[in-house]
Amino acid sequence: MKHHLAPSAVPNASDYGTTLLRLSLAVMWIAHALLKLLVFTLPGTAQFFASVGFPGWLAYPVFVIELLGGVALLLGIYARQVSLALLPVMLAAVSVHAGNDWVHTSPNGGWEYPVFLSVASVVLWLLGDGAFALRRSTRFVPV
Repeated sequence: MKHHLAPSAVPNASDYGTTLLRLSLAVMWIAHALLKLLVFTLPGTAQFFASVGFPGWLAYPVFVIELLGGVALLLGIYARQVSLALLPVMLAAVSVHAGNDWVHTSPNGGWEYPVFLSVASVVLWLLGDGAFALRRSTRFVPV
């Protein structure tokens, strides 16, 4: 029988590495949300969504999800669950860029960046919250 042990009170190198991953993903999500708001505008983002086959109105909840999810990751609030909950948004971005070339600077953006961020989100889900989390996720123990 496996036991679920409480995380150590003293962070180790792995905890700090996980925290760095969590903070990096947080900054990326917040930046993407603010890009939609401040650069493209939410109506402009809605037009882009519609141009690639998604309902335009989805731009608004996606903005909120990205911003709140990024803040939750930054603060370490249920980071494991948040990283997994954000995954469908990034997988939708993968679907938009999947037919494009490698490298995000390709016309219409490459597919590698959203794929990498999707993988990084799964890795954070597997690793956990890291150090300095305000609200710890439930512990995940792979079978």
